[in-house]
Amino acid sequence: MSNLNPSSGDPSSRDLNIALVGATGAVGEVLLGVLAERKFPIARLLPLASNRSAGTTIQFGGEALTVEEARPEAFDGIDLVFFAATGSLSKELAPEAAVRGAIAIDKSSTWRMDESVPLVVPEINPEALDSHRGIVSSPNCTTIGIVMALEPLRRAAGLKHVVITTLQATSGAGKPGMDELAAQQEAVAKGEEPIAEVFAAPIYNNVVPLCEVFREQDGYSSEEFKLLEETRKILGPTHAGGDVGISATCVRVPVSVGHSANLLVETERPLSPEDARAALAAFPGVEVVDDPSSNRFPTPRDVVGRDDVLVGRIRRDLCSDRLALWQVSDNLRKGAATNAVQIAETLRARGLV
Repeated sequence: MSNLNPSSGDPSSRDLNIALVGATGAVGEVLLGVLAERKFPIARLLPLASNRSAGTTIQFGGEALTVEEARPEAFDGIDLVFFAATGSLSKELAPEAAVRGAIAIDKSSTWRMDESVPLVVPEINPEALDSHRGIVSSPNCTTIGIVMALEPLRRAAGLKHVVITTLQATSGAGKPGMDELAAQQEAVAKGEEPIAEVFAAPIYNNVVPLCEVFREQDGYSSEEFKLLEETRKILGPTHAGGDVGISATCVRVPVSVGHSANLLVETERPLSPEDARAALAAFPGVEVVDDPSSNRFPTPRDVVGRDDVLVGRIRRDLCSDRLALWQVSDNLRKGAATNAVQIAETLRARGLV
């Protein structure tokens, strides 16, 4: 356990004892970098993982820290626990962290739709943190970028219905997904057939429906249904008739980092492309990149290593009054690690930790 900055003085401004479950995973590694970049006030950092990774080392704050096995007793004396691991670990251990007085910030899908657990994007619904009971959930990496693009439009003109098509990077499946893309690329270069183990079909030079599970009752994938449920929970009632309608198709593409989405948005009140650009540009954490005459539009390469959600190709649908736009974000940063750290910062700013 690293002892970085001894705590002293006003308890409300003291440095915090932090644990990170999943410290050796793709999101865990990025989360460590974000904590350092944003100079989060850490007194002690305890890296944790499953027993498979216990005993390995990570680098943080100029120190080599030994990863310990994630067990309930590890949370004694901890203020905040970031969960960037499997849902099974979160399901087992997040309540244990809360019982021991810590606040668990979970990146898995385990707690997102639990009515007692806030699902938070700090730029949108920070007040939801006030009702936490020891566990806070961070949304799906795809959902975060999409709601960041939708919320400015909701505030400007209300939302009625959104048709979403996502193009999701392989890192959405963690290191195994990124490694599979690289291995398939190498295999094809050697004249060999690519082997698919993480995804339902080879992802190199291909596009694959994101199909963890297809629902028997309607044919939608679990990823598509998560996007619908999470968006509604975060945005809440979006117009006079209630929650926004969501139609979604989610696919995996051969990109390492950076989720993209095409959005076709029906607002409650008329909203011109010009007013939409202004609303998006004024929203914290969103950058408009939209100059068709110069071929300026967001791509996944543009967002790697960045926290802003980029939005472009803002235009009127030719067949209706709906708006079409294109959104891209780094799924490992704002879609995962950065949002979790922002939740921690907001808890601190609101005097909740």
